[in-house]
Amino acid sequence: MSDVLAPANPGLSGLSLYVPRPRVPLAAFAEWTGADPGKLAAVVGDAFRVPQPDEDVYTMAAAAVLRLLRQHDVDPARVGMLALGTESSVDNAVGAVIVRGMVDDALRREGRAPLPRDVEVPEVKHACLGGMYALKAALRYVQTDGAERVAIVVAADIAQYERGSSGEPTQGAGAVAMLVEPRARLLALDLRAAGSSSDERGWDFRKPVARHFMREYPDGCRGERDFPVFNGKYSTVCYVEAVVRALDSAYARGGGDPRALLAEPAALLLHRPYDRMPVAALGAAWVWACVRAGDREALAAACLAADVSFDALIAELAADVHARDGVRAQGGEFDPLARTQAVARHVQGEPAFARVLAATQPGRTLVRQLGNLYTASLPAWIAAAFADAHARGLAWEGAAVTLIGYGSGDAAEVWRGRVTPGWREAAGRSDLAGALAGAIDVCREDYEALHERRAPVRELHAPRPFAIAGRGVRYDKSWQDVGVPHYRVNEE
Repeated sequence: MSDVLAPANPGLSGLSLYVPRPRVPLAAFAEWTGADPGKLAAVVGDAFRVPQPDEDVYTMAAAAVLRLLRQHDVDPARVGMLALGTESSVDNAVGAVIVRGMVDDALRREGRAPLPRDVEVPEVKHACLGGMYALKAALRYVQTDGAERVAIVVAADIAQYERGSSGEPTQGAGAVAMLVEPRARLLALDLRAAGSSSDERGWDFRKPVARHFMREYPDGCRGERDFPVFNGKYSTVCYVEAVVRALDSAYARGGGDPRALLAEPAALLLHRPYDRMPVAALGAAWVWACVRAGDREALAAACLAADVSFDALIAELAADVHARDGVRAQGGEFDPLARTQAVARHVQGEPAFARVLAATQPGRTLVRQLGNLYTASLPAWIAAAFADAHARGLAWEGAAVTLIGYGSGDAAEVWRGRVTPGWREAAGRSDLAGALAGAIDVCREDYEALHERRAPVRELHAPRPFAIAGRGVRYDKSWQDVGVPHYRVNEE
């Protein structure tokens, strides 16, 4: 992205977070399950949130949007697009319009006009990348036919895994709403320098509908649950490869020194399924950057320790190898970037890579409290990073930011941004501390009940501002509403 901002720079002008109140500290989770608390803290994080039985992805999304409208004083009449990114839909026909309905109800209760009738309401799904794809569409909207209107993108998800699985401590739930304007007041984003990658990698992480009807699917996974089918070790392979390929795409489009994508930003923020995953991906990314720059000296010690030559890295990164084909031929242990990852394990303590990791620190303490938010994971880190920079008085005006999004198994995006003049005012409105306030640490019995979508033994306050009021039950010739949820505004 150019060092000089143009007169009109589309991008983000505000963010707002919503998370459910029930919280599971991972230290307590370790006691319940016999897991190693030190390992959970080092690899996963500190806590995760779980929704109440009368919350779903739409109530959380609507809560984040309403907070955004209020905190950033957005005139609803200016909104031209309300896009939802999620992989937790409970309706296969619509999504964002359900969010719109709740927001309209709340606005009317305040005596305000609802959103205009001509608002576009798309839903975008692609695993954890759905929110970034929706944001990409919104950026294009405000630059083309938006006609000086603004867009709101809300990324919302419920990450839930089967009890006892390796994914269980990486759960989470929440939503992040993002205000997108043709003249960004927080972070300008230049899609002309963006990088993309996609490849069908098969068996990483899926949610096939057919599983619910197969006898091989455990009875404990049935019902109102959306546990994914996943392969943890292969998932890491897919994440790393997709990110490296997207960085290569960004480098091809933007030029310059490939190391600058990772070494120059004030903030380097990634999709975060758990705390250690971005670090592992960045190790491989740094190896890629040094190889692309022809910097043999930077990797000399790591190559020696890993017993991998620099020329072997060049060949591996240039090869057009597909993970799906490799798994079919060699099994689930196949890794198309095995040599790159071997060298990456030995760059962790080097000073140059330490500077890369330093750019992941803004907001990292806060997001360790959230767990995995799927599509909202990267947006939550963006919000947390700006809140952290604002609180610490960092000199970020004009600073570079690199964003790396990922959708399980298949796709990744690399975007370059630049912090805009006057960003502090927009960052100060987000109130992440308020969004996190009122957390309730649940006991084991209540966690198990909430995991099963049952009411906990402990009586919890109704979620605000929105909740599920009930579901339709009619299915006859005159009227059908069976299974359709109805929502209420819980604010007094």
